Amino acid sequence: MERTLWVIGLLALFALCIWLMYRGWQNRAKRQQASIGELPTVPADLGAQVLEPTTGLYLGSTMAPSWQDRIAVGDLGFRANAELTRFERGILLERDGATVIWIPQESITVVRTERGHAGKVMTEDGVLVVRWKLPTGTEIDTGFRGDDKTVYPAWTQGLHADQTKTTGDDE
Repeated sequence: MERTLWVIGLLALFALCIWLMYRGWQNRAKRQQASIGELPTVPADLGAQVLEPTTGLYLGSTMAPSWQDRIAVGDLGFRANAELTRFERGILLERDGATVIWIPQESITVVRTERGHAGKVMTEDGVLVVRWKLPTGTEIDTGFRGDDKTVYPAWTQGLHADQTKTTGDDE
């Protein structure tokens, strides 16, 4: 009988912990909602494709500059298999079982590689991270672990060159 009470007590404690984590995630989403707002919609014309699609794992989005402050609004915080494609007008991130993320060119601050993102730690330069500004003005980091990491230099250098060219044209 004593063993049964221990098992029931531990199961109740486990269920309480799960419920508290769920409530914490919901409260985080409520706190972040005003900062995140509505994500940009995918335009009808994406422009010419600049880089071939890259498959991999979407690691989640975090509040910049913290690589562990995961966004809980909508499905931005959930990992998913994804395909990342670079177009003239921005970056399209198509995720399995989740909404598509469109990152407009003018919103992109930098594309870089990191060792970790959203609680996922890899080898050096194992994660491709896009820092961008939402329409609300909040900067976030979107992490992607590509299946083929040899394409990372094209993503980081190619985007930087495009931004420099665009900035130079405006002046």
